[in-house]
This record gives sequence, structure tokens and C-alpha cells, in this order.
Amino acid sequence: MGERFFRTGVVARCLGVSFVTVKRWIYSGRIKAIKNPAGRWLIPESEVNRLLGVKSEKPMRAIIYARVPSHEQKDHLERQTERLKRYAEEKGYKVVEVFKEAASGSNENRRKLWRALKLIQERKVDVLVVEFKDRLTRFGFKYLEAVVESFGGKLEVAEAEECKDATQKLVEDMISIVTSFCAKLYGIRNQKFQEIVRALRNAVYG
Repeated sequence: MGERFFRTGVVARCLGVSFVTVKRWIYSGRIKAIKNPAGRWLIPESEVNRLLGVKSEKPMRAIIYARVPSHEQKDHLERQTERLKRYAEEKGYKVVEVFKEAASGSNENRRKLWRALKLIQERKVDVLVVEFKDRLTRFGFKYLEAVVESFGGKLEVAEAEECKDATQKLVEDMISIVTSFCAKLYGIRNQKFQEIVRALRNAVYG
């Protein structure tokens, strides 16, 4: 059974504040809420309990999403997954699904990511955990975060951003864009695609 949601008037009475105060908290980000198709704000029960100081008896349900740019980095993918599992355990999360993917961060057709977002949409999980922001996506992280939050979920980054200078970030973004373009042009299993990716990485990293 999914989490229950309450209208702002009900939440106002529970918290002993005015309806206007609840709306102000929503707009300021103090309370997480979603809008239903009719345009009414709905607040998840977990948010009400948090403000009341009531601890949830059930652990948060988590999805782990790990990603590397290519299949040649499978060892790194496994290590990344193990780090995220330890992180979730330390946070007290119940891991319900682990998604591992070898694909460009700018690829819009990642099946594992879409499956993770679908579970969030169906409210079968509470939090999506990734190691770094760019493990989830090279571009548009804030948009994905907003989508997750609109369904009452949470997008959590386990580690602080890696220290990279502007040149390194630009080079990585360029590699990601070229890789994504070539994948669409040739297909990821095409020999030509594999050759281009290897040549690009060898030219950049030696």
C-alpha cells in the first residue's frame, strides 16, 4: 500500500496552524507536497509525521542506481554498487532494487533509469540513491530531481562532487555528447561506434 496524502486544510488542523501558513511552508520548501490533477496541494503522511516529530516505524525504501560510461568499466560499476549499498545500510534504508547500467550520462534511452523512475512514480520506493550527480545524468539533474520530488520521492547523492577543474568538466561533457550522438547514429553494438569511442578516449586520456 502506498503512502497516504492529506489536503492542506487537514494538515493545518493536525499541526495547529492556519491554512495560509501551510501554503506558505509549501511555497518556501519547508513542506514537500504535490499537486493533483485538480490543482490541489497534497502532503504525504511522512511529511506530517516529520513536522510532528513522529518517527516512522518503517525504514525508507530505496533504489540504488549505479552507472559507468562503458561496458569496459564493469569492475568500477561493481565497486560503485557496493559503496552505495553500504551507504544505504548506514542510512537505515531498505534497498528494494539495484539498477546497474553501462551507458552515457546524456543517453535519454537508459532502460534501467526509466525503470527506477517508474518505481518512484508508482510510489513503490521513497528514495533514489546515486553516488554523484553525473552518475544519474550529465545534464538536467535539477529537472530529474523535480520529477522525483513531484511524486513524493527523494533524490539523494551519496558523495560530494568530485574535484574537477573547468577543463576536465568540459572534456567529460564533450565525450558524453559525442558518445551519445554516435550511439544514436550507429547503435551501441555497432563496431563503428565502438571504434569511435575507443579512439576518442585514447585521444583524451592517452
